[in-house]
Amino acid sequence: MAITPFRLCSLVLFLSCAFVAESKFMVYKTGQSVVPGKLNVHLVPHTHNDVGWRKTVDQYYVGSNYTADEGCVENILDSLIPALLADKNRRFIYVEQAFFQRWWRDQSEIVQNIVKQLVSSGQLEFINGGMCMHDEAATNYIDMIDQTTLGHRFIKEEFGVTPRIGWQIDPFGHSAVQAYLLGAEVGFDSLFFWRIDYQDVAKRKKEKNLEVVWQGSKSFGSSAQIFASVFPESYAPPTGFNFEINYGSPIVQDDINLFDYNVQERVNDFVSAAISQANITRTNHIMWTMGMDFMYQYATTWFRQMDKLIHYVNQDGRVNALYSTPSIYTDAKYAANESWPLKTDDFFPYANTLNTYWTGYFTSRPALKGYIRMLSGYYLAARQLEFFNGRSKTGPKTDTLADALAVAQHHDAVTGTEQQHVADDYAKRLSIGYKEAEELVATSLACMVESASKTGCRNPATKFQQCPLMNISYCPPSEIDLSRGKNLVVVVYNSLGWKRDDVIRIPVINGNVTVKDPSGKEIESQLLPIANASLGIRSFSTMAYLGKSPSVAPKYWLAFSASVPPLGFSTYIVSGAKSSASASVRQTFYRSERSQNKTIEVGPGNLKLNYSGNEGKLTNYANIRNSIKAFLEQSYSFYSANDGTEPFISPTDGTEVFQPSGAYIFRPNGTHPIKSEGQVSFTVLRGSLLDEVHHRINSWIYQITRLYRDKEHAEVEFIVGSIPIDDMIGKEVVTRITTTMKSNKTFYTDSNGRDFIKRIRDYRSDWDLEVNQPVAGNYYPINLGIYTKDNRTELSVLVDRPVGGSSIVDGQLELMLHRRLVTEDDKGVREGLNETVCVVDKCEGLTIQGKYYLRIDPLGEGAKWRRSYGQEIYSPLLLAFSEQDGDNWANSHLPSFSGMDPSYMLPDNIAMITLQELDEGKVLLRLAHLYEIGEDKDLSVMASVELKKVFPEKKIIKITEMSLSANQEKAEMEKKRLVWKVEGSAEKKSRVLRGGPVHPEKLVVELAPMEIRTFIINFSRKQVHH
Repeated sequence: MAITPFRLCSLVLFLSCAFVAESKFMVYKTGQSVVPGKLNVHLVPHTHNDVGWRKTVDQYYVGSNYTADEGCVENILDSLIPALLADKNRRFIYVEQAFFQRWWRDQSEIVQNIVKQLVSSGQLEFINGGMCMHDEAATNYIDMIDQTTLGHRFIKEEFGVTPRIGWQIDPFGHSAVQAYLLGAEVGFDSLFFWRIDYQDVAKRKKEKNLEVVWQGSKSFGSSAQIFASVFPESYAPPTGFNFEINYGSPIVQDDINLFDYNVQERVNDFVSAAISQANITRTNHIMWTMGMDFMYQYATTWFRQMDKLIHYVNQDGRVNALYSTPSIYTDAKYAANESWPLKTDDFFPYANTLNTYWTGYFTSRPALKGYIRMLSGYYLAARQLEFFNGRSKTGPKTDTLADALAVAQHHDAVTGTEQQHVADDYAKRLSIGYKEAEELVATSLACMVESASKTGCRNPATKFQQCPLMNISYCPPSEIDLSRGKNLVVVVYNSLGWKRDDVIRIPVINGNVTVKDPSGKEIESQLLPIANASLGIRSFSTMAYLGKSPSVAPKYWLAFSASVPPLGFSTYIVSGAKSSASASVRQTFYRSERSQNKTIEVGPGNLKLNYSGNEGKLTNYANIRNSIKAFLEQSYSFYSANDGTEPFISPTDGTEVFQPSGAYIFRPNGTHPIKSEGQVSFTVLRGSLLDEVHHRINSWIYQITRLYRDKEHAEVEFIVGSIPIDDMIGKEVVTRITTTMKSNKTFYTDSNGRDFIKRIRDYRSDWDLEVNQPVAGNYYPINLGIYTKDNRTELSVLVDRPVGGSSIVDGQLELMLHRRLVTEDDKGVREGLNETVCVVDKCEGLTIQGKYYLRIDPLGEGAKWRRSYGQEIYSPLLLAFSEQDGDNWANSHLPSFSGMDPSYMLPDNIAMITLQELDEGKVLLRLAHLYEIGEDKDLSVMASVELKKVFPEKKIIKITEMSLSANQEKAEMEKKRLVWKVEGSAEKKSRVLRGGPVHPEKLVVELAPMEIRTFIINFSRKQVHH
């Protein structure tokens, strides 16, 4: 018999009444708030969801590939919502927007409204709020900002809230830029994390200094400080309080009719653990992080036990337990009116016990690191071109690349600490994102050269191609036969805000070519034969990339000088010629012999490098312009990786530890110089634009050193691999640049490409360092560069991707370029770092091709080069190619373009790091001052940007200054900022320099040293024509 709605309601009512009569249902009192004068234990329910590690991001979301790892984020979020609805006092925090947004898209409107109510009530709080919990060592600050902005703007648009807490609980060391830039400058009130050095932790526990006020910026001082809290053990609950299914912690058994009743025992355990933590913590507030990796798959199992603990602990009365969040905890700490210790600089390097320095990942997977960095600069340029041509509603966008880059900043992605199939997944996502952005870039440039971008353009006649594999001399558009009247059009786009002069190199199959500039004038060019080492990589890698070998191989690099306006392009035409282009390149082969004692000088401009004829070694550096002369050597070595077979006793817990090198850990077991095999041979190529020195170091290391006529630095291109491991010994390959400078153990490394931090070998400012790993313990992350100095000169080295580096010997800088290991370091990835590439049936270790750049300057003058050229490395010139029949290109196309007023460019100390059209037609603009206070006598000053000249064709009708992540107005953020008291800070604080408000008519933006200012701009629909 069918049950009618009336009968169903009556039946439910009858059963409910009958059940109440017999029920022993327990109502737990969970609504406790902070109690003054009592120890308050803040229970913070959370889950930590890696956006890829042992499984890919999608596998972790849906729960597939269970043999690789447990974890299903979809289950976590599905089970969380009803668990929160069951009790309005329960709370939960969630972090990774890459997962949450996947889940959100699949929910019904009913569920979405429920979630919005939970967020509005504070039961569900978004913490950190980026697409991932980004790494802090191998990430560039621009990428950190972009991925945070992506998450923050989604949260604001969907829920109308702004995250106020930083939650970096798992990255392996913590940067100053994270504290002040991705903390205070995005409006966070506090920052929580765990992984700092075990010696540092021990001292902080004794002195109750686990919680500090962190002042990460010399330039901003107290104006950008943040409350920082270090977890005493980990981001897991105290021992015995992990309530995930099958984790073994005793539950609270409170049914007196059943065996194993243990309420008082569990309360005693709780109070004991709370008091123990309180003994190392200031104020009467402590936090328990109630969760761990991919926990809360069945959320009720956690909340049921926490309900009971809060109820019975508060009945007991010795301490006060409450559901909490980091926001509530932060407010309680602030209300305590405590003065906190001051922390400056950063928390690198990180060791969790003796001989276990997490400094290997600074270099791990250098190919993936390089790919991410290359696409980061490309993404910056692509967004500019998307802005110039107008964001398409149906055509290609930069969004897919944005998502892929955001996920790649995860602390087990760009770090190289993921399994191989996961690294492949990150690369695949990046490649898919690139292909869509490549189409957008080609269309935008075509519209711009056809002068149609002002009126809107979607289907231009010009078809551009690009060459993402140019680094291995593979560029089909430039490898065409120009002997039959065809021309190659090369459009060179400059994403920097100032005019740029640089040498372009493209592969060509024939040397009989000429190059014309945008005015049609033939310009100087130079041919350089492509090295066999480069052609070998080209052949192998294109087979892997395309599934077939290319049909033709180029013979030369064609080099020519290009001059490109700011935020604009210049067009160059390469044509066939009767004689070789400036073929006056003189090729000189040197094969060193003991009888050959002469010195070989190389360099067509002010910079000269000297090599010894009998050894083929670099010996001297000289700059004619500034009279710098210095002894200079460059060499390669490798560290043999410790295999972990010899144990040691951990000072932290007394256990026996076997610690090998691995994806995370750098633990060398001796260093070995790499000497040339047989006679040293090198080739010098001389020309009017640049000289090259080709040097075969051994069978698996090849190097090309370039000196440009109009540059005063050396560019070193290296090819390393396949690293041999036939002897079953892992190898970690380094290059060393050696001078006679008296650097007194001191060197400087960048923080996420932003501030430079002083490092002193075998020293830490916060504690007396016990040195147990003199190499690994002095390694630091490098994203932009490293330099050292004495009382006369400074030696700088800039890099093209994140690496680890140090100064192990005075006057010497060291970069780790590549690692290939045969062991796993037991830090959870369950896979050795042995990257191989297989083509058909041939597999070999990964070969790395990369660059670094070096220069010696008079003391105090190196910052100009580090900052300006550092921007050029991050944002290389973008090349697009098209074929043309005949000579009528100039008649129907714009030869050059600048998005700025022709008479204007940004000041030398300012970079435009974001120009992006948003969906609602508004534009996101970020300007960054590149210099720290006191870094340069001329450029560490207030600078101004005239927006009317930056956007001469558009009328600004409204400009709103925003927080760094563009999710709230800057003025509102500053009103809410918590100002923390610092120990010993009664003295007058120095005035911090900041740019003033933007006048709505003058539209001039001021930027003080290290300042980044973020704006949302509304333009008039009508363009301005001058």
